[in-house]
Amino acid sequence: MKFKAVIFDLDGTLLDSLQDLADTMNTVLASRNLPRHSTDNYKLLVGYGMQELVARAVPEKERSNTELIGELQEEMKELYDKNWKHNTRPYRGIPQMLDQLSGMPLKTAVLSNKPDHFTRLCVDTLLSSWTFDRVMGHHEGIAHKPDPQGALLIAEEFEIRPADILYVGDSSVDMKTATAAGMYPLGVLWGFRSREELLESGARQLAEEPEDIIRSLQQH
Repeated sequence: MKFKAVIFDLDGTLLDSLQDLADTMNTVLASRNLPRHSTDNYKLLVGYGMQELVARAVPEKERSNTELIGELQEEMKELYDKNWKHNTRPYRGIPQMLDQLSGMPLKTAVLSNKPDHFTRLCVDTLLSSWTFDRVMGHHEGIAHKPDPQGALLIAEEFEIRPADILYVGDSSVDMKTATAAGMYPLGVLWGFRSREELLESGARQLAEEPEDIIRSLQQH
């Protein structure tokens, strides 16, 4: 086996969190009489971190209003803390994939642009049956993906060369992160973004179902 570690994105890769993110953001927007978005629209808005989600969700004329963006971000965090697990669940096939993965001699990590507090909360609550060697959300001092800083920090902690790490995600952000870090980008098709986006952003392989991640590990 070529790979010695796997780094997973969280939202859109391991967990289907779209409905809770959409409902929470729409509630915050409605509280300020700002237009809301369809759940499908949020597939294009999420993935860049909570601050960027808020900035992308407000009307374009409001995006330079840093005071408003900051207030909405705080409201989003407070409300999401109450709403985050109403509908969020692992995707079908993820538990079985993680079961198989746990029997392999690999280090595993989760790297998300979601704030670190929520990243750990989601993993600890919904993925508690499996042990990840590192769980990292966004926090001060670590740049948001697609900056490779977080991915490279995990590689350094694992003492594993980036080239020996499989990076699994569902968006251009993840594929660009993997490429910039010198890791192998595998895009998943059950998440928030399209096949075309993943390939254009550097995916070297695509997974149509979670079992394909195991197949990829076994093939390399």
